[in-house]
Amino acid sequence: MEDQAVCCYRHPQRETGISCTRCERPICPECMISASVGFHCPECVSGRVSAGSGASAAGPPPGAARPRTVAGGTITSDPRLITKILLAVNIAIWLAVLSAGDRLVNDLDLVGRAYDPGAGQIVGVAEGQWWRLVTSVFLHQQLMHIAFNMLSLWWIGGPLEAALGRARFIVLYLLSGLGGSALSYLLAAQNQPSLGASGAIFGLLGATAVLMRRLNYDMRPVIALLALNLLFTFTWSGIAWQAHVGGLVVGTVVAYGMVHAPREKRALVQRGTCALMLLAIVAVVWIRTMQLTG
Repeated sequence: MEDQAVCCYRHPQRETGISCTRCERPICPECMISASVGFHCPECVSGRVSAGSGASAAGPPPGAARPRTVAGGTITSDPRLITKILLAVNIAIWLAVLSAGDRLVNDLDLVGRAYDPGAGQIVGVAEGQWWRLVTSVFLHQQLMHIAFNMLSLWWIGGPLEAALGRARFIVLYLLSGLGGSALSYLLAAQNQPSLGASGAIFGLLGATAVLMRRLNYDMRPVIALLALNLLFTFTWSGIAWQAHVGGLVVGTVVAYGMVHAPREKRALVQRGTCALMLLAIVAVVWIRTMQLTG
Protein backbone atom coordinates (compact mmCIF):
# COMPACT_ATOMS: atom_id res chain seq x y z
CA MET A 1 0.00 0.00 0.00
CA GLU A 2 1.40 3.40 -1.05
CA ASP A 3 2.06 6.07 1.53
CA GLN A 4 -0.58 8.77 1.68
CA ALA A 5 0.59 12.23 0.61
CA VAL A 6 1.29 14.59 3.52
CA CYS A 7 -0.47 17.96 3.20
CA CYS A 8 -0.26 21.24 5.07
CA TYR A 9 -2.64 21.30 8.04
CA ARG A 10 -3.73 24.85 7.14
CA HIS A 11 -3.92 24.24 3.38
CA PRO A 12 -5.04 20.59 2.89
CA GLN A 13 -4.65 20.82 -0.90
CA ARG A 14 -0.89 21.49 -0.70
CA GLU A 15 1.54 18.60 -0.35
CA THR A 16 4.62 19.27 1.76
CA GLY A 17 7.63 17.59 3.25
CA ILE A 18 8.23 20.14 6.01
CA SER A 19 6.86 19.94 9.57
CA CYS A 20 6.78 22.42 12.43
CA THR A 21 9.61 21.58 14.82
CA ARG A 22 7.41 22.42 17.83
CA CYS A 23 4.08 20.74 17.14
CA GLU A 24 5.28 18.46 14.28
CA ARG A 25 2.33 19.31 12.06
CA PRO A 26 3.05 19.53 8.27
CA ILE A 27 3.31 23.07 6.89
CA CYS A 28 3.67 24.52 3.37
CA PRO A 29 6.00 27.41 2.33
CA GLU A 30 3.26 29.96 2.94
CA CYS A 31 2.87 28.84 6.56
CA MET A 32 6.44 28.05 7.55
CA ILE A 33 8.32 30.55 9.71
CA SER A 34 12.09 30.35 10.06
CA ALA A 35 13.35 29.37 13.50
CA SER A 36 16.79 28.78 14.98
CA VAL A 37 16.24 25.10 14.20
CA GLY A 38 13.90 24.23 11.33
CA PHE A 39 10.57 25.98 10.88
CA HIS A 40 7.56 26.80 13.06
CA CYS A 41 3.90 27.12 12.14
CA PRO A 42 2.02 30.41 12.69
CA GLU A 43 0.07 29.03 15.65
CA CYS A 44 3.18 27.95 17.52
CA VAL A 45 4.81 31.32 16.95
CA SER A 46 1.74 33.23 18.13
CA GLY A 47 1.27 30.92 21.12
CA ARG A 48 -2.22 29.75 20.17
CA VAL A 49 -1.51 26.01 20.12
CA SER A 50 -3.29 24.14 22.88
CA ALA A 51 -1.46 21.88 25.30
CA GLY A 52 -3.09 18.81 23.76
CA SER A 53 -1.51 19.48 20.35
CA GLY A 54 1.94 18.46 21.48
CA ALA A 55 3.41 21.97 21.65
CA SER A 56 3.83 24.35 24.50
CA ALA A 57 0.75 26.51 25.08
CA ALA A 58 2.84 29.28 26.54
CA GLY A 59 4.05 30.50 23.16
CA PRO A 60 6.89 32.93 22.68
CA PRO A 61 7.67 35.59 25.23
CA PRO A 62 6.27 39.11 24.84
CA GLY A 63 8.10 41.08 22.19
CA ALA A 64 9.19 37.98 20.28
CA ALA A 65 9.94 38.45 16.60
CA ARG A 66 7.04 38.62 14.20
CA PRO A 67 6.35 35.53 12.07
CA ARG A 68 8.75 35.30 9.15
CA THR A 69 8.84 33.52 5.82
CA VAL A 70 11.58 31.09 4.83
CA ALA A 71 13.54 34.04 3.42
CA GLY A 72 12.95 36.26 6.44
CA GLY A 73 9.99 38.25 5.11
CA THR A 74 6.99 39.21 7.22
CA ILE A 75 3.90 36.98 7.08
CA THR A 76 1.02 39.06 5.65
CA SER A 77 -2.74 38.68 5.47
CA ASP A 78 -2.65 38.82 1.65
CA PRO A 79 0.39 36.87 0.41
CA ARG A 80 -0.43 37.67 -3.25
CA LEU A 81 -0.71 41.47 -3.02
CA ILE A 82 2.41 42.28 -5.07
CA THR A 83 1.49 39.62 -7.63
CA LYS A 84 -1.93 41.26 -8.05
CA ILE A 85 -0.37 44.71 -8.41
CA LEU A 86 2.05 43.45 -11.07
CA LEU A 87 -0.83 41.84 -12.94
CA ALA A 88 -2.79 45.09 -12.81
CA VAL A 89 0.15 47.18 -14.05
CA ASN A 90 0.84 44.85 -16.98
CA ILE A 91 -2.81 44.72 -18.00
CA ALA A 92 -3.24 48.50 -17.65
CA ILE A 93 -0.26 49.15 -19.94
CA TRP A 94 -1.57 46.58 -22.43
CA LEU A 95 -4.93 48.36 -22.53
CA ALA A 96 -3.11 51.66 -23.03
CA VAL A 97 -1.24 50.11 -25.97
CA LEU A 98 -4.53 48.97 -27.50
CA SER A 99 -5.79 52.54 -27.23
CA ALA A 100 -2.65 54.46 -28.25
CA GLY A 101 -1.31 52.07 -30.86
CA ASP A 102 2.23 51.68 -32.17
CA ARG A 103 3.40 55.11 -31.01
CA LEU A 104 3.34 54.07 -27.35
CA VAL A 105 5.05 50.76 -28.16
CA ASN A 106 7.81 52.58 -30.05
CA ASP A 107 8.38 54.84 -27.05
CA LEU A 108 8.57 52.05 -24.48
CA ASP A 109 9.97 48.89 -26.11
CA LEU A 110 13.57 47.76 -25.76
CA VAL A 111 15.79 48.74 -28.66
CA GLY A 112 19.52 49.29 -28.60
CA ARG A 113 19.93 51.98 -31.24
CA ALA A 114 17.77 52.51 -34.30
CA TYR A 115 16.15 55.18 -36.46
CA ASP A 116 12.48 55.79 -35.64
CA PRO A 117 10.65 57.18 -38.72
CA GLY A 118 7.73 58.32 -36.58
CA ALA A 119 9.95 60.37 -34.28
CA GLY A 120 12.33 61.34 -37.08
CA GLN A 121 15.40 60.58 -34.97
CA ILE A 122 17.66 57.85 -33.66
CA VAL A 123 16.28 56.27 -30.49
CA GLY A 124 17.28 53.53 -28.08
CA VAL A 125 19.04 52.75 -24.83
CA ALA A 126 22.37 53.76 -26.32
CA GLU A 127 20.88 57.22 -26.94
CA GLY A 128 20.24 57.71 -23.23
CA GLN A 129 16.72 56.25 -23.13
CA TRP A 130 17.48 54.04 -20.13
CA TRP A 131 13.82 53.70 -19.18
CA ARG A 132 13.34 51.22 -22.03
CA LEU A 133 15.16 48.57 -19.98
CA VAL A 134 12.32 48.77 -17.44
CA THR A 135 9.23 49.75 -19.44
CA SER A 136 9.75 46.93 -21.94
CA VAL A 137 9.32 44.42 -19.09
CA PHE A 138 5.72 45.62 -18.60
CA LEU A 139 4.90 46.03 -22.29
CA HIS A 140 2.81 43.63 -24.41
CA GLN A 141 1.01 43.86 -27.74
CA GLN A 142 -0.50 40.48 -28.58
CA LEU A 143 -3.34 38.99 -26.53
CA MET A 144 -1.74 35.54 -26.39
CA HIS A 145 1.56 37.04 -25.26
CA ILE A 146 0.14 38.87 -22.25
CA ALA A 147 -2.29 36.04 -21.46
CA PHE A 148 0.50 33.47 -21.24
CA ASN A 149 2.79 35.73 -19.21
CA MET A 150 0.09 36.82 -16.76
CA LEU A 151 -1.15 33.28 -16.18
CA SER A 152 2.45 32.26 -15.49
CA LEU A 153 2.86 35.22 -13.14
CA TRP A 154 -0.27 34.23 -11.19
CA TRP A 155 0.62 30.53 -10.92
CA ILE A 156 4.29 31.02 -10.07
CA GLY A 157 4.31 34.46 -8.45
CA GLY A 158 1.75 33.82 -5.71
CA PRO A 159 3.56 30.92 -4.00
CA LEU A 160 6.91 32.67 -4.39
CA GLU A 161 5.61 35.89 -2.86
CA ALA A 162 4.21 33.92 0.07
CA ALA A 163 7.54 32.14 0.57
CA LEU A 164 9.83 35.17 0.16
CA GLY A 165 7.74 38.08 1.42
CA ARG A 166 6.60 41.16 -0.47
CA ALA A 167 9.81 43.21 -0.53
CA ARG A 168 12.02 40.31 -1.59
CA PHE A 169 9.55 39.17 -4.22
CA ILE A 170 9.29 42.56 -5.96
CA VAL A 171 13.09 42.90 -5.91
CA LEU A 172 13.41 39.42 -7.44
CA TYR A 173 10.86 40.27 -10.14
CA LEU A 174 12.41 43.60 -11.11
CA LEU A 175 16.01 42.34 -11.11
CA SER A 176 14.99 39.34 -13.24
CA GLY A 177 13.25 41.61 -15.71
CA LEU A 178 16.26 43.93 -15.84
CA GLY A 179 18.57 40.96 -16.27
CA GLY A 180 16.57 39.85 -19.29
CA SER A 181 16.61 43.37 -20.74
CA ALA A 182 20.37 43.72 -20.19
CA LEU A 183 21.24 40.47 -21.97
CA SER A 184 18.90 41.33 -24.85
CA TYR A 185 20.55 44.73 -25.13
CA LEU A 186 23.99 43.11 -25.15
CA LEU A 187 23.41 40.24 -27.59
CA ALA A 188 20.48 41.14 -29.83
CA ALA A 189 20.79 43.25 -32.98
CA GLN A 190 20.88 46.93 -32.07
CA ASN A 191 17.77 47.70 -34.15
CA GLN A 192 15.80 44.65 -33.00
CA PRO A 193 12.96 45.70 -30.65
CA SER A 194 11.75 43.41 -27.88
CA LEU A 195 9.11 43.57 -25.18
CA GLY A 196 7.28 41.46 -22.62
CA ALA A 197 7.52 40.12 -19.07
CA SER A 198 9.05 36.80 -20.14
CA GLY A 199 12.47 37.60 -18.66
CA ALA A 200 10.92 38.30 -15.26
CA ILE A 201 8.77 35.15 -15.53
CA PHE A 202 11.83 33.02 -16.27
CA GLY A 203 13.47 34.59 -13.22
CA LEU A 204 10.52 33.45 -11.12
CA LEU A 205 10.86 29.96 -12.60
CA GLY A 206 14.51 29.81 -11.60
CA ALA A 207 13.63 31.09 -8.13
CA THR A 208 10.95 28.42 -7.79
CA ALA A 209 13.51 25.73 -8.56
CA VAL A 210 15.87 27.16 -5.92
CA LEU A 211 13.09 27.33 -3.32
CA MET A 212 11.88 23.78 -3.99
CA ARG A 213 15.42 22.49 -3.69
CA ARG A 214 15.84 24.39 -0.42
CA LEU A 215 12.66 22.80 0.98
CA ASN A 216 13.56 19.32 -0.30
CA TYR A 217 10.51 19.17 -2.58
CA ASP A 218 10.26 16.92 -5.64
CA MET A 219 12.23 18.79 -8.30
CA ARG A 220 10.92 16.88 -11.30
CA PRO A 221 7.85 19.08 -12.03
CA VAL A 222 9.77 22.37 -12.04
CA ILE A 223 12.67 20.88 -14.02
CA ALA A 224 10.23 19.58 -16.62
CA LEU A 225 8.55 23.00 -16.81
CA LEU A 226 11.90 24.76 -17.21
CA ALA A 227 13.02 22.32 -19.90
CA LEU A 228 9.76 22.77 -21.82
CA ASN A 229 9.99 26.55 -21.67
CA LEU A 230 13.62 26.54 -22.76
CA LEU A 231 12.69 24.23 -25.65
CA PHE A 232 10.08 26.73 -26.82
CA THR A 233 12.57 29.56 -26.30
CA PHE A 234 15.14 28.13 -28.70
CA THR A 235 12.81 26.49 -31.26
CA TRP A 236 10.02 29.04 -31.81
CA SER A 237 10.68 32.01 -34.04
CA GLY A 238 10.16 35.56 -32.84
CA ILE A 239 11.18 34.85 -29.23
CA ALA A 240 13.89 36.94 -27.56
CA TRP A 241 15.86 34.05 -26.06
CA GLN A 242 18.33 36.51 -24.58
CA ALA A 243 15.66 37.93 -22.26
CA HIS A 244 14.64 34.45 -21.12
CA VAL A 245 18.19 33.36 -20.34
CA GLY A 246 19.12 36.65 -18.68
CA GLY A 247 16.05 36.60 -16.47
CA LEU A 248 16.57 32.95 -15.56
CA VAL A 249 20.19 33.47 -14.52
CA VAL A 250 19.54 36.60 -12.46
CA GLY A 251 16.41 35.18 -10.81
CA THR A 252 18.19 31.96 -9.86
CA VAL A 253 21.17 33.76 -8.32
CA VAL A 254 19.03 36.27 -6.41
CA ALA A 255 16.74 33.54 -5.07
CA TYR A 256 19.72 31.44 -3.97
CA GLY A 257 21.05 34.35 -1.96
CA MET A 258 17.64 34.96 -0.42
CA VAL A 259 16.76 31.45 0.74
CA HIS A 260 20.24 30.16 1.59
CA ALA A 261 21.47 33.19 3.53
CA PRO A 262 22.43 32.19 7.10
CA ARG A 263 19.99 33.60 9.60
CA GLU A 264 22.55 35.63 11.54
CA LYS A 265 23.76 37.34 8.32
CA ARG A 266 20.55 37.18 6.33
CA ALA A 267 20.16 40.88 5.56
CA LEU A 268 23.81 41.29 4.59
CA VAL A 269 23.86 38.28 2.26
CA GLN A 270 20.50 39.07 0.65
CA ARG A 271 21.29 42.73 0.04
CA GLY A 272 24.78 41.87 -1.15
CA THR A 273 23.46 39.33 -3.66
CA CYS A 274 20.93 41.80 -5.04
CA ALA A 275 23.53 44.57 -5.22
CA LEU A 276 25.95 42.25 -7.03
CA MET A 277 23.33 41.37 -9.66
CA LEU A 278 22.40 45.02 -10.11
CA LEU A 279 26.05 45.95 -10.61
CA ALA A 280 26.41 43.15 -13.16
CA ILE A 281 23.37 44.45 -15.04
CA VAL A 282 24.74 48.00 -15.02
CA ALA A 283 28.11 46.73 -16.27
CA VAL A 284 26.50 44.84 -19.16
CA VAL A 285 24.46 47.90 -20.16
CA TRP A 286 27.54 50.14 -19.98
CA ILE A 287 29.65 47.76 -22.09
CA ARG A 288 26.97 47.54 -24.80
CA THR A 289 26.47 51.30 -24.81
CA MET A 290 30.19 51.81 -25.33
CA GLN A 291 30.07 49.34 -28.24
CA LEU A 292 27.22 51.20 -29.95
CA THR A 293 28.42 54.74 -29.36
CA GLY A 294 32.20 54.40 -29.25
